[in-house]
Amino acid sequence: MKIAVTGAFSYSGKYITRRLLARGEEVVTLTNHPNRPDPFDGRVRAFPLNFADASSLTSSLRGVETLVNTYWVRFDKGANTQPAAVENTRRLVDAAVAAGVKRIVHISITNPSADSHLPYFWGKAANEKAVTDSGMSYAILRPTVLFGKEDILINNIAWLLRRFPFFALPGDGSYRLQPVFVDDLAALAADAVYETGNSIRDAVGQDIFTFREMVELIGAKVGARRPLFKVHPRLALTAAQFLSIFVQDVMLTPEEVDGLMAGLLVSKEPPLCKTRLGDWLEENKKTVGTKYASELQRHF
Repeated sequence: MKIAVTGAFSYSGKYITRRLLARGEEVVTLTNHPNRPDPFDGRVRAFPLNFADASSLTSSLRGVETLVNTYWVRFDKGANTQPAAVENTRRLVDAAVAAGVKRIVHISITNPSADSHLPYFWGKAANEKAVTDSGMSYAILRPTVLFGKEDILINNIAWLLRRFPFFALPGDGSYRLQPVFVDDLAALAADAVYETGNSIRDAVGQDIFTFREMVELIGAKVGARRPLFKVHPRLALTAAQFLSIFVQDVMLTPEEVDGLMAGLLVSKEPPLCKTRLGDWLEENKKTVGTKYASELQRHF
């Protein structure tokens, strides 16, 4: 079948696309970065992800049976805001319906809520509603923190541990998270393409860590054990913002600190994904954190 994947040259979309191509499917991508290196040697035709042009979006989706949507923005920058991303998602869903797309596989986040004070989480809830109200059959997957060779959070924690004599924990570090391997998420998304019913599932890994435990694990695996100090969340955020000047990036946002400390990155459902963070770190300990991963460089 013909399948469209948003962001096939980026992070999770790349892993999903790789699995679909391995199954012999035709994949096209809608992307904001058409000049990004193509990891598929021209096998994936790229179309612009132009939310301002409904006819262009619809045309790009003609003949597509299933849309796999990974689009979102991590934080506000210029016109790329999270409220704008909600509207853009609605436009994409509307274009899919107009193009005759039969099914959508949508990547969301654990614990989205229309009542959340955090734009990331209420925005994800709004996106889910656009999907469920679309009339297309759907599968919604809700991952937590992704880890993999291109990830931001795990890599940059390792980067900090490799370069500094201590690590500052926002608060006491007792808040929990449940990381998931990006290719495990991709496997669920690829399988969901072939399903017919509607479903909403958490896509999470086997292990639930406190933030302190996760930082300790990363340090142990990459050979950079460091003293961990509890600091007020605002001080930790200020330190991250100071470092952001030197790496020319946004290392951490106030909303991310709030979401992390609120325990929103843990699932109440049985884990569907098998890869453990410790095993992956052991396999990749020579490379994780050796280079800083820039969100701005990747997307802007």
